[in-house]
Amino acid sequence: MKKHPTFEELYQKRVDEKTPPSPVVKNCIKAFIVGGAICVVGQAVGQFATDVLEYSKESTAGFTAIVMVFLGAFFTGLGLYDNLARFGGAGAFVPITGFSNSIVSPAMEFKREGYVLGIGAKMFSIAGAVLVYGIGTSVLYGLILVLFGK
Repeated sequence: MKKHPTFEELYQKRVDEKTPPSPVVKNCIKAFIVGGAICVVGQAVGQFATDVLEYSKESTAGFTAIVMVFLGAFFTGLGLYDNLARFGGAGAFVPITGFSNSIVSPAMEFKREGYVLGIGAKMFSIAGAVLVYGIGTSVLYGLILVLFGK
């Protein structure tokens, strides 16, 4: 007696037929290029902090993180980071700039609703108050550090 396939098996077969194959190797190469480029920028920021600003190793790490989070937020605000992420996939989301993008993107989507009910509320609902205040405090601390000395 021939066994009839179940609905789930038929459905999975249909999905497999209709789903285009994913270009895994191409996506990995693009992610490597984009992630590598972001890391090169981070390395340049770190070298600047070490060589020009003469920061210690610990201060350089903090400074680099602050600048990279700022750059991620800035380019998200300009609408450029989303294009980079579409091209580079995980290469754009894994570095710290992707973290910044994940906080700023939802807020930018609701900016027309105002600073409090739009940007502020969506940042709180997506990333949580701890992340928003943590980033804000770290940027403020970094600016004070840069402006008033080591």
